[in-house]
Amino acid sequence: MRIVVVGAGIGGLTAALALQKRGFRVQVIEQAQQLGEIGAGVQISPNGNRVLAALGLAAPIAAVASEPLGKRVRLWNTGQTWSLFDLGAVSRERYGFPYLTLHRGDLHRTLADGVRAQDADAIRLGIHVDELRFEGEQVVVCSRGADIATADLVIGADGVHSPVRHRLFGDDAPRFSGIVAWRGVIEAERLPDHLRQPYGYNWVGPGAHVIHYPMRNNKLVNLVAAVERSGWEVESWSQQGSTEEFLGDFKGWHADIHQLIRAVATPYKWALMVREPMPRWSLGRVTLLGDACHPTLPFLAQGAVMAIEDGYVLARCLAAQPGDVPAALARYEAARIERTSKIVRGSTENAARFHNPELAHAEGAAAYVDREWTEARVKARYEWLFEYNAETAAL
Repeated sequence: MRIVVVGAGIGGLTAALALQKRGFRVQVIEQAQQLGEIGAGVQISPNGNRVLAALGLAAPIAAVASEPLGKRVRLWNTGQTWSLFDLGAVSRERYGFPYLTLHRGDLHRTLADGVRAQDADAIRLGIHVDELRFEGEQVVVCSRGADIATADLVIGADGVHSPVRHRLFGDDAPRFSGIVAWRGVIEAERLPDHLRQPYGYNWVGPGAHVIHYPMRNNKLVNLVAAVERSGWEVESWSQQGSTEEFLGDFKGWHADIHQLIRAVATPYKWALMVREPMPRWSLGRVTLLGDACHPTLPFLAQGAVMAIEDGYVLARCLAAQPGDVPAALARYEAARIERTSKIVRGSTENAARFHNPELAHAEGAAAYVDREWTEARVKARYEWLFEYNAETAAL
């Protein structure tokens, strides 16, 4: 079978490696001229690390990751801290795999190295796929008017603005969430000791929240800050902002937040868009995975993990029915759509939880945090995510 993966991101590379491990030959086509340190931080919960371990990547991932000791909630203005029931801290015992935080570039490079170790020529760079042509039981992949590959299966792993999705189903209909997110990477040595502790922190406040956690063996800190505002709706990871604007969005917040913001060398901002889950991902011998079919707000920290799970489950389905690609894709959709749709909706719900007006004052905030982050409620929000096993999930 000739398989083409469009997009060499986390999901596309996971799918490629999972297919290679099952004996398939895969060509990955990527529009970037080189694979670099794109993005910032990424959280990989135990359900994602279970897949990476199954692909033989547990050791190289551990070598570049951080493993936070736990998670803490802090109040936006006073800095009051709650060390609450934490699934991350007990992850190995409860789920058999750790909860890790990484630089996205480190995860990406590890996956690319894994794919190239199976086939040194598997990844083709600098090619923008702008058309697919269906010819009987084959799909012709085109770039700038030229045919560049003929495949029995094409996997669109080409991100939130997916040309493959557009070719299959037309334009999507994103709507602005009312939230703008800031991000930045900080050299840990630039921060005081209390901001370098190896924990994941979630600062909650009325209309905004801030997350920071360690990466790269605690040498880096990832900062993400989300604020409800209007007047700017650009959905791009590469749009630079200014430190002054960043600080202005968090006026009145604790001095620790301002210190973190000032330590970011280059702040980036992007508008968070909401899309309804798609009821269908495949057409004939073409399918989608990751952000191409279920982009999500980043408030359950499952975007990358969903793409990892997608890639692995898709490979399982194709290995189970290699002679009938449409049937294999139908099994893949049936196995994944309900779960990913639930995650997309749950991420949207978490935005309201993090930004609740009750957090405006210390008295109401304490009662709110004690209520919303009880052990029972945290389990209800996260247990079903972390228990999922992409190796054994029903197909």
